Amino acid sequence: MNAIETRGLTKQFGAYKAVNELNLSVPAGSICGFLGRNGAGKTTTIKMLVGLAKPTSGSISLMGTKRKFGYCDNSNIGYLPDVPNFYGYMTAAEYLDFCGRLYNTDNKKRRSRVDELLKQVDLFGTKTRIAGFSRGMKQRLGIAQALMNEPDVIFLDEPVSALDPIGRHELINIVRSLRGSVTVFLSTHILSDVENVCDYALIIEKGKLLVEDTVENIKKQHATDTANIKLYSAADSGKFTTLMQTQPKLTVEELEPSEFLVRGMELHELNKQILPALAQADIAIESYHAHVPSLEDIFLEVTKHA
Repeated sequence: MNAIETRGLTKQFGAYKAVNELNLSVPAGSICGFLGRNGAGKTTTIKMLVGLAKPTSGSISLMGTKRKFGYCDNSNIGYLPDVPNFYGYMTAAEYLDFCGRLYNTDNKKRRSRVDELLKQVDLFGTKTRIAGFSRGMKQRLGIAQALMNEPDVIFLDEPVSALDPIGRHELINIVRSLRGSVTVFLSTHILSDVENVCDYALIIEKGKLLVEDTVENIKKQHATDTANIKLYSAADSGKFTTLMQTQPKLTVEELEPSEFLVRGMELHELNKQILPALAQADIAIESYHAHVPSLEDIFLEVTKHA
Protein backbone atom coordinates (compact mmCIF):
# COMPACT_ATOMS: atom_id res chain seq x y z
CA MET A 1 0.00 0.00 0.00
CA ASN A 2 1.17 3.52 -0.77
CA ALA A 3 0.89 6.13 1.95
CA ILE A 4 1.03 8.99 -0.57
CA GLU A 5 -0.13 8.97 -4.19
CA THR A 6 -0.56 11.86 -6.58
CA ARG A 7 -1.63 11.76 -10.22
CA GLY A 8 -1.11 14.76 -12.47
CA LEU A 9 -0.72 17.05 -9.45
CA THR A 10 -0.27 20.59 -10.74
CA LYS A 11 -0.09 24.03 -9.14
CA GLN A 12 -0.05 27.04 -11.42
CA PHE A 13 0.47 30.69 -10.52
CA GLY A 14 -0.54 32.68 -13.58
CA ALA A 15 1.57 31.34 -16.43
CA TYR A 16 4.08 29.74 -14.06
CA LYS A 17 3.75 26.06 -13.11
CA ALA A 18 5.34 25.58 -9.71
CA VAL A 19 4.32 21.90 -9.75
CA ASN A 20 3.87 20.22 -13.11
CA GLU A 21 1.80 17.01 -13.39
CA LEU A 22 3.53 15.29 -10.50
CA ASN A 23 2.96 11.53 -10.10
CA LEU A 24 4.24 10.31 -6.72
CA SER A 25 3.97 6.89 -5.05
CA VAL A 26 5.44 6.69 -1.54
CA PRO A 27 5.26 3.28 0.19
CA ALA A 28 3.59 3.13 3.60
CA GLY A 29 6.06 2.87 6.48
CA SER A 30 8.96 4.35 4.52
CA ILE A 31 11.12 7.35 5.36
CA CYS A 32 11.04 9.25 2.09
CA GLY A 33 13.52 11.99 1.23
CA PHE A 34 11.99 14.72 -0.93
CA LEU A 35 14.79 16.50 -2.80
CA GLY A 36 15.08 19.46 -5.11
CA ARG A 37 16.80 22.77 -5.50
CA ASN A 38 15.38 26.02 -4.11
CA GLY A 39 12.31 26.82 -6.18
CA ALA A 40 11.89 23.25 -7.41
CA GLY A 41 8.37 23.06 -5.97
CA LYS A 42 8.92 21.07 -2.76
CA THR A 43 7.12 23.35 -0.29
CA THR A 44 4.25 23.97 -2.73
CA THR A 45 3.84 20.21 -3.15
CA ILE A 46 3.79 19.61 0.60
CA LYS A 47 1.24 22.39 1.14
CA MET A 48 -1.07 20.72 -1.39
CA LEU A 49 -0.55 17.32 0.24
CA VAL A 50 -1.51 18.60 3.70
CA GLY A 51 -4.43 20.68 2.42
CA LEU A 52 -2.99 24.19 2.80
CA ALA A 53 -2.92 24.96 -0.94
CA LYS A 54 -5.48 24.11 -3.60
CA PRO A 55 -4.15 22.18 -6.59
CA THR A 56 -4.82 23.63 -10.03
CA SER A 57 -5.44 20.07 -11.22
CA GLY A 58 -4.65 16.46 -10.39
CA SER A 59 -5.48 14.15 -7.50
CA ILE A 60 -4.07 13.29 -4.07
CA SER A 61 -4.56 10.09 -2.04
CA LEU A 62 -3.26 9.58 1.49
CA MET A 63 -3.39 6.07 2.95
CA GLY A 64 -5.75 5.04 0.17
CA THR A 65 -8.23 7.88 0.73
CA LYS A 66 -8.69 10.57 -1.93
CA ARG A 67 -8.25 14.07 -0.59
CA LYS A 68 -9.94 17.17 -1.90
CA PHE A 69 -9.07 20.73 -0.98
CA GLY A 70 -11.18 21.76 2.02
CA TYR A 71 -11.23 18.19 3.40
CA CYS A 72 -11.66 18.73 7.12
CA ASP A 73 -10.38 15.50 8.67
CA ASN A 74 -6.59 15.71 9.10
CA SER A 75 -6.54 13.24 11.98
CA ASN A 76 -4.21 10.80 10.18
CA ILE A 77 -1.49 13.30 9.18
CA GLY A 78 1.08 15.44 10.99
CA TYR A 79 2.93 18.47 9.65
CA LEU A 80 5.99 20.50 10.59
CA PRO A 81 6.29 23.54 8.28
CA ASP A 82 9.58 25.03 7.17
CA VAL A 83 9.11 28.03 9.48
CA PRO A 84 7.11 26.80 12.48
CA ASN A 85 5.58 29.20 15.01
CA PHE A 86 4.86 28.45 18.65
CA TYR A 87 3.23 30.18 21.59
CA GLY A 88 6.35 31.43 23.33
CA TYR A 89 4.68 31.85 26.73
CA MET A 90 3.92 28.11 26.94
CA THR A 91 6.15 25.29 28.10
CA ALA A 92 6.67 22.30 25.81
CA ALA A 93 4.22 20.22 27.87
CA GLU A 94 1.57 22.95 27.78
CA TYR A 95 1.94 23.33 24.03
CA LEU A 96 1.57 19.59 23.33
CA ASP A 97 -1.40 19.43 25.70
CA PHE A 98 -2.95 22.28 23.72
CA CYS A 99 -2.37 20.39 20.44
CA GLY A 100 -3.94 17.28 21.94
CA ARG A 101 -7.03 19.24 22.94
CA LEU A 102 -7.43 20.38 19.32
CA TYR A 103 -7.78 16.69 18.42
CA ASN A 104 -10.28 16.16 21.28
CA THR A 105 -8.02 13.56 22.87
CA ASP A 106 -9.36 12.45 26.26
CA ASN A 107 -7.50 13.72 29.34
CA LYS A 108 -5.81 10.49 30.43
CA LYS A 109 -4.58 9.56 26.96
CA ARG A 110 -3.51 13.15 26.25
CA ARG A 111 -1.34 13.40 29.38
CA SER A 112 0.23 10.04 28.65
CA ARG A 113 0.92 10.99 25.03
CA VAL A 114 2.49 14.34 26.04
CA ASP A 115 4.94 12.62 28.42
CA GLU A 116 5.72 9.92 25.85
CA LEU A 117 6.54 12.43 23.11
CA LEU A 118 8.55 14.75 25.37
CA LYS A 119 10.74 11.78 26.30
CA GLN A 120 11.03 10.79 22.64
CA VAL A 121 12.33 14.24 21.63
CA ASP A 122 14.41 14.70 24.81
CA LEU A 123 12.37 17.59 26.24
CA PHE A 124 10.81 15.77 29.21
CA GLY A 125 11.08 17.81 32.40
CA THR A 126 12.02 21.02 30.54
CA LYS A 127 10.34 23.92 32.33
CA THR A 128 11.73 26.69 30.15
CA ARG A 129 9.16 28.65 28.16
CA ILE A 130 9.27 28.02 24.42
CA ALA A 131 10.41 31.61 23.84
CA GLY A 132 13.71 30.61 25.48
CA PHE A 133 14.22 27.48 23.36
CA SER A 134 17.09 27.08 20.92
CA ARG A 135 16.22 26.45 17.26
CA GLY A 136 17.01 22.77 17.73
CA MET A 137 14.69 22.47 20.73
CA LYS A 138 11.90 24.14 18.77
CA GLN A 139 12.35 21.75 15.86
CA ARG A 140 12.25 18.76 18.20
CA LEU A 141 9.08 20.13 19.74
CA GLY A 142 7.72 20.62 16.22
CA ILE A 143 8.20 16.93 15.46
CA ALA A 144 6.48 16.06 18.74
CA GLN A 145 3.42 18.15 17.83
CA ALA A 146 3.33 16.52 14.38
CA LEU A 147 3.13 13.14 16.14
CA MET A 148 0.64 14.17 18.83
CA ASN A 149 -2.40 12.69 17.05
CA GLU A 150 -0.61 9.38 16.27
CA PRO A 151 -0.77 10.00 12.50
CA ASP A 152 -0.15 7.55 9.66
CA VAL A 153 1.94 10.10 7.71
CA ILE A 154 3.99 13.09 8.82
CA PHE A 155 5.34 15.81 6.56
CA LEU A 156 8.56 17.54 7.62
CA ASP A 157 9.50 20.56 5.51
CA GLU A 158 13.21 21.41 5.87
CA PRO A 159 13.34 20.47 9.57
CA VAL A 160 17.14 20.65 9.81
CA SER A 161 17.64 23.97 8.03
CA ALA A 162 19.63 26.47 10.12
CA LEU A 163 20.49 23.87 12.77
CA ASP A 164 24.04 23.40 13.98
CA PRO A 165 25.64 19.94 13.49
CA ILE A 166 24.62 18.73 16.96
CA GLY A 167 21.00 19.88 16.53
CA ARG A 168 20.86 18.30 13.08
CA HIS A 169 22.24 15.03 14.43
CA GLU A 170 19.66 14.96 17.23
CA LEU A 171 16.79 15.65 14.86
CA ILE A 172 17.86 13.04 12.31
CA ASN A 173 18.11 10.45 15.09
CA ILE A 174 14.50 11.22 16.04
CA VAL A 175 13.42 10.77 12.41
CA ARG A 176 15.35 7.48 12.26
CA SER A 177 13.53 6.24 15.36
CA LEU A 178 10.18 6.64 13.54
CA ARG A 179 11.00 3.96 10.96
CA GLY A 180 8.19 1.45 10.61
CA SER A 181 5.79 3.25 12.95
CA VAL A 182 4.78 6.10 10.64
CA THR A 183 5.45 7.18 7.05
CA VAL A 184 7.82 10.16 7.02
CA PHE A 185 7.91 12.59 4.09
CA LEU A 186 11.11 14.56 4.65
CA SER A 187 11.99 17.59 2.56
CA THR A 188 15.63 18.62 2.96
CA HIS A 189 18.70 20.02 1.23
CA ILE A 190 21.08 17.83 3.23
CA LEU A 191 21.57 14.88 0.90
CA SER A 192 23.87 13.03 3.29
CA ASP A 193 20.99 12.96 5.81
CA VAL A 194 18.72 11.37 3.21
CA GLU A 195 21.42 8.83 2.39
CA ASN A 196 21.83 7.97 6.08
CA VAL A 197 18.21 7.83 7.22
CA CYS A 198 15.87 7.43 4.21
CA ASP A 199 14.97 4.22 2.42
CA TYR A 200 13.07 5.97 -0.40
CA ALA A 201 13.79 9.16 -2.32
CA LEU A 202 12.18 11.55 -4.79
CA ILE A 203 14.01 14.21 -6.79
CA ILE A 204 12.09 17.01 -8.50
CA GLU A 205 13.21 19.88 -10.67
CA LYS A 206 11.01 22.75 -11.89
CA GLY A 207 7.99 20.97 -10.48
CA LYS A 208 8.64 17.75 -12.43
CA LEU A 209 9.59 14.35 -11.05
CA LEU A 210 13.06 13.23 -12.15
CA VAL A 211 13.80 10.26 -9.88
CA GLU A 212 11.63 8.04 -7.68
CA ASP A 213 12.83 4.75 -6.13
CA THR A 214 14.47 3.23 -3.10
CA VAL A 215 17.78 4.86 -2.22
CA GLU A 216 19.50 1.52 -2.79
CA ASN A 217 18.07 1.16 -6.31
CA ILE A 218 18.83 4.77 -7.24
CA LYS A 219 22.48 4.27 -6.31
CA LYS A 220 22.68 0.94 -8.13
CA GLN A 221 21.19 2.40 -11.31
CA HIS A 222 23.85 5.12 -11.39
CA ALA A 223 26.76 2.80 -10.60
CA THR A 224 26.56 0.40 -13.54
CA ASP A 225 29.05 2.07 -15.87
CA THR A 226 31.74 3.56 -13.64
CA ALA A 227 34.91 2.04 -12.22
CA ASN A 228 37.13 3.50 -9.51
CA ILE A 229 40.80 2.84 -10.23
CA LYS A 230 43.59 3.65 -7.80
CA LEU A 231 47.11 3.31 -9.14
CA TYR A 232 49.88 1.81 -7.05
CA SER A 233 52.11 4.76 -7.88
CA ALA A 234 51.17 8.36 -8.64
CA ALA A 235 54.13 8.41 -11.01
CA ASP A 236 52.06 6.30 -13.43
CA SER A 237 49.28 8.89 -13.63
CA GLY A 238 50.52 10.49 -16.84
CA LYS A 239 51.00 7.11 -18.47
CA PHE A 240 47.49 6.07 -17.37
CA THR A 241 45.89 9.25 -18.78
CA THR A 242 47.67 8.76 -22.10
CA LEU A 243 46.55 5.12 -22.22
CA MET A 244 42.91 6.04 -21.59
CA GLN A 245 42.99 8.45 -24.51
CA THR A 246 43.55 5.45 -26.77
CA GLN A 247 40.51 3.59 -25.42
CA PRO A 248 37.33 4.23 -27.43
CA LYS A 249 34.10 5.33 -25.72
CA LEU A 250 35.69 5.95 -22.33
CA THR A 251 35.83 9.13 -20.26
CA VAL A 252 38.20 9.66 -17.35
CA GLU A 253 37.85 11.89 -14.30
CA GLU A 254 40.84 12.41 -12.02
CA LEU A 255 39.94 12.39 -8.33
CA GLU A 256 43.51 12.51 -7.00
CA PRO A 257 46.94 12.17 -8.68
CA SER A 258 46.67 8.37 -8.41
CA GLU A 259 42.89 7.81 -8.40
CA PHE A 260 40.49 7.98 -11.36
CA LEU A 261 36.87 7.34 -12.33
CA VAL A 262 36.44 5.65 -15.70
CA ARG A 263 33.03 5.67 -17.43
CA GLY A 264 31.56 4.63 -20.72
CA MET A 265 30.13 1.10 -20.77
CA GLU A 266 28.67 -1.67 -18.64
CA LEU A 267 31.06 -2.61 -15.86
CA HIS A 268 31.77 -6.16 -17.05
CA GLU A 269 32.68 -4.81 -20.51
CA LEU A 270 34.78 -2.10 -18.87
CA ASN A 271 36.70 -4.77 -16.98
CA LYS A 272 37.48 -6.70 -20.16
CA GLN A 273 38.77 -3.58 -21.89
CA ILE A 274 40.72 -1.83 -19.14
CA LEU A 275 42.46 -4.53 -17.12
CA PRO A 276 44.37 -6.15 -20.05
CA ALA A 277 45.35 -2.66 -21.30
CA LEU A 278 46.78 -1.77 -17.87
CA ALA A 279 48.73 -5.00 -17.69
CA GLN A 280 50.13 -4.50 -21.18
CA ALA A 281 51.19 -0.95 -20.34
CA ASP A 282 52.86 -2.19 -17.12
CA ILE A 283 50.68 0.04 -14.90
CA ALA A 284 50.18 -1.46 -11.45
CA ILE A 285 46.90 -0.79 -9.62
CA GLU A 286 46.27 -0.72 -5.89
CA SER A 287 42.51 -1.15 -6.19
CA TYR A 288 39.81 -1.51 -8.82
CA HIS A 289 36.11 -1.58 -8.00
CA ALA A 290 32.70 -0.41 -9.09
CA HIS A 291 32.13 3.20 -8.15
CA VAL A 292 28.96 3.71 -6.11
CA PRO A 293 28.09 7.42 -6.34
CA SER A 294 26.76 9.33 -3.38
CA LEU A 295 23.21 10.65 -3.49
CA GLU A 296 24.73 14.11 -3.85
CA ASP A 297 26.61 13.00 -6.98
CA ILE A 298 23.40 11.59 -8.44
CA PHE A 299 21.39 14.70 -7.52
CA LEU A 300 23.89 16.98 -9.24
CA GLU A 301 23.95 14.77 -12.33
CA VAL A 302 20.19 14.41 -12.85
CA THR A 303 19.32 18.04 -12.07
CA LYS A 304 22.13 19.25 -14.36
CA HIS A 305 20.65 17.37 -17.29
CA ALA A 306 17.14 18.53 -16.42
